[in-house]
Amino acid sequence: MKSAKKYLSLTLMGAFIIFSSCIILKKQDKPTLFLIGDSTVKNGKGTGDGALWGWGSFIGDLFDSEKIYVENDALGGTSSRTYQSNGLWDAVLAKVKKGDFVMMQFGHNDSSPLDDTARARGTIKGIGTESREIYNPIKKKREVVYTYGWYLRKFISDIKAKGATAIVCSPVPRNPVKEDAVVLANDSYAGWAAEVAKAEKVDFIPLNQIIKDKYGALSAAKVKTFFTDKDHTHTNETGAKLNAAAVVEGLKKLKNNKLHHYLK
Repeated sequence: MKSAKKYLSLTLMGAFIIFSSCIILKKQDKPTLFLIGDSTVKNGKGTGDGALWGWGSFIGDLFDSEKIYVENDALGGTSSRTYQSNGLWDAVLAKVKKGDFVMMQFGHNDSSPLDDTARARGTIKGIGTESREIYNPIKKKREVVYTYGWYLRKFISDIKAKGATAIVCSPVPRNPVKEDAVVLANDSYAGWAAEVAKAEKVDFIPLNQIIKDKYGALSAAKVKTFFTDKDHTHTNETGAKLNAAAVVEGLKKLKNNKLHHYLK
C-alpha cells in the first residue's frame, strides 16, 4: 500500500514538473515587442499622471496578449543619446532575444542643447558621422556626442545582432493648433528617421505623417481635444489612443514585417 502511494506521489510530481516545464517553454517561445522612446511613448509611469499619456500605454491593447508580450521601456525626458548613454538601452538589450521586435521613436528631445546644465541631452542635427567632444555638466566628465542618425543606427545594429527586428517610427507631431487653426509643419527628425531606416534596410512607420494627415482632416477645435493645456507636446488619453492606432495603421502597411501577425 505504501509503495502504491509512493508511486502515485512520484507520478503526480513528475506530471507537475512536465506541465510546468511546458508552460515555461511556451512563455519563452512567445516573442516580445519592446518599445523605446521618450515621454510621448510613455509619460511618467505610464499611468496617466497629470492626465498626460504616451501611445505606448495603449498599444498593447491592440495586440493579442496570448501570442506576444508588449513591454513599454520608454522614458520621459530622454533623447536617442541619453537613452543610450544613461544605460537604459543596455538594460533593454540584455532582455532582447532572437525573434523579438524593438520599436523606437525618438526626436522630441534631440534638439535640446548638447551641454546645458539642465539636461545635456541634445544630439548633433542630421544623420551623418560628425561628432563633437563636450564637457557634460550633469555627469561632470567629457563625452563625445554624435548625430541623431548615429544613435539610431546604433540601436538598429544592436537589435540586428540579437536576431531581433528593428522598427523605426518618426516622432509624433506636437499640438499643431495655432490661433484656432491647424498648422502642420515639417519635422526634420521625421525625415532623418526615414532616411536612417531606408539606409539600414529596416522597417519604417511614418507616424508623424500618418497623424498629421488625421489632424489635417479635422477642425482645430477637435484636434485640441487630443492635448491638455499644460504644453504643446504631450497628448491626453484620447490623443494617445489615436497615436497608438496610427502606429498599428502604419504597421499594417509594412509588407514583410511579421509583427502585424500578432495584432488582434
